[in-house]
Order: sequence, then C-alpha cells, then structure tokens
Amino acid sequence: MENHKKAVLLLADGTRYEGIAIGKIGTTGGEICFNTGMTGYQEIYTDPSYFGQIVINTSSHIGNYGTIDAENESASVKINGLVVRNFSDIHSRFTADNSLQNYLEEANITGIAEIDTRALVRHIRNKGAMNAIISSEILTDEELQNKLSEVPDMNGLELSSFVSTKETYTVGDENSEIRVAVLDLGIKTNILRSLAQRGVFCKVFPAKTSVKELLEFNPTGFFLSNGPGDPSAMDYAVQTAKELLELDKPMFGICLGHQILALAGGLSTYKMFNGHRGLNHPVKNLELGNCEITSQNHGFGVDRELLNKQNEIVETHKNLNDKSVAGIRFKNKKAFSVQYHPESSPGPHDSRYLFDQFVEMMKKEKEMV
Repeated sequence: MENHKKAVLLLADGTRYEGIAIGKIGTTGGEICFNTGMTGYQEIYTDPSYFGQIVINTSSHIGNYGTIDAENESASVKINGLVVRNFSDIHSRFTADNSLQNYLEEANITGIAEIDTRALVRHIRNKGAMNAIISSEILTDEELQNKLSEVPDMNGLELSSFVSTKETYTVGDENSEIRVAVLDLGIKTNILRSLAQRGVFCKVFPAKTSVKELLEFNPTGFFLSNGPGDPSAMDYAVQTAKELLELDKPMFGICLGHQILALAGGLSTYKMFNGHRGLNHPVKNLELGNCEITSQNHGFGVDRELLNKQNEIVETHKNLNDKSVAGIRFKNKKAFSVQYHPESSPGPHDSRYLFDQFVEMMKKEKEMV
C-alpha cells in the first residue's frame, strides 16, 4: 500500500478524513452507510440495493480473499464508493478470479483506505446517514464541498428504474407448474437461485411492467424484489402491487418489495436514521415465537403507526434491535413480505423457510384451480 495516492473523505457535516486511494483514481459521492458483515464484501458491492451509496465495511480487513465472478449478486458493481480500514492488494484464496483492487478498478469504483472506520461509524451512528464524497484527485475542502452539493438526497429518490433489467429473462425449469412473475426493482441473483432450487420457474420483468404483461406469463404467484431508493417515490410500483393484491394470488416481497407491498396496503414508510445493514440482525417471528438471525440492507422502513390503526395487515416479524416492523401478512389476501434477506448471500440461512412458505402457498393455489 506504500505507493498509493492520498485520498480524502468529506462528509456533508464537514467532517474530513484523510487516507490512501483504492480502486480507480477519481471522485465519487453518495449517501454514506456502513455494513457490519464480517464477510461477503463482493456480494455487498454488487447488491443493487446499494446503488447510489458509499459503503463502509466495518470489518477491518478487506480484499484478503479476492473476488470470484460467481459470487456477484448482479451483473455489475452497484455501490458508488468504498471506505475501508485495512485494504489488501494481494489475496490468499487460490480459486479467486481477481484481486479486489483490479475488480474495483475495472468497475470504475473510487475508494479510500487507512482511515479509522471505527470512529467514522460511531460518528454516523450519532449523526445519522448523510451524503459524502471521496476523492483521490481533488483534495481541497472548497472543491469537495462544491462537488458534494451536487449529490442528490436519498429522500424522495427513485432509483429502481436505473438498476432494473431492461429486458425480460427467465430462470429455472420452464416445465415447472409453479411459475412466478418477478418484478425486478433491483433483484439479487441469489433470490432467483433460491426460488429455482425449489422448482420454481421465474420470469423477471422490468420495474415498470404493467400487470397485463405480468399476467400474460400465466404466473402462479408474484414476487416483489429488493432494490434501492425511496419507496414513497415509486408510485408506479405501488399501483402495480395494488392491482396484484386485487387478484389475490400468492405474493411475496423482500426489502423494497416489502415496503412497496405495505404502501399498496395503505401503510406508510419513513427514512431511517441509519438503516440496517449487516448479517447479524435478530428478528422475532411473532407467529411462531422463533428468533432468526438475519441479513439486512435497507435505509427505509414501514411505519408502525398506521399498521397499529388498521385490521387488514398483521405484523409477522419484529426487529429485536429497535422493534421496527420486519414482516407483514395480509389477513384476507395471499400476500406477505419481510424487511430482510432470507436468501442471505452473504449471511445466515435461518430465514430460508420463507421461500418454502411461498412455494407451499403457490402449490395450494394450483390445487384450487
């Protein structure tokens, strides 16, 4: 790391950190957030839910096992920038396809290393999520502040249409009787893999696909994916979810899909102070009484106030760290959702049963036809 250029991280509140450049030499901005996962950095960087954000890895050693193409969670790196403590130019995993440095350079990702990420995370935990800028070519505060002022606020920002597929595609056995129309709001590859492993044939549609086109696939059920941005800025997806609810077919939503489903049911969402991003979030299944350790990545949540005032939607899961809503189920519809990632990748497998639950729901639907 001795030959690396100097780099600067400047937060919107004026806090400045100096370190060394990693990835591509350049300048990048976005909302800064932290992920507490001890592994799975490549999956984090390629998760479309991070589109428009700068990620801090709280694990102190990053890059030591390189990258493998098969571990990407989408077709490209989606983060805007990267902040780490100790960055490794070399890697020890003999099966790796690339070093993390080359991987970031090829993806045009600018980052900074050799800063006190523990102090930085404590600062953000106290002050809340905010915009930031990283540069290894502009080092004066005045120039950085000017660039930082151009970075859009995540509140009210619609981003799914930027990361969603442009063309439909299929995953799984085309001869399967269980067919799922997937609304791609920024889907992770392992979600589709988890469905296909259970015998589901998935057709993935762009975020702004009409219900009419979804129905032409003759699906057994519908899936609303994870993704980036503010759900309240996605009227198109909320309207689609409303129309799908009227059909009363099995429907499952994850993360952003959970928020969209909640909005379609008349609930509201809010911007969280920091959000939840990591692999160790405890969630209680309120219907079974079990506790799950979950993988999470979201900066918005479902507001409990309206949930408590109505009788059509039941809270099924609760985050045990802050008591936020982690799952819902419609009483009189075949629709449910969770605020976390049961497909993990990276993370624990405690919540994989939710895919089984969705498949069983669709099998019953087939039996009734």
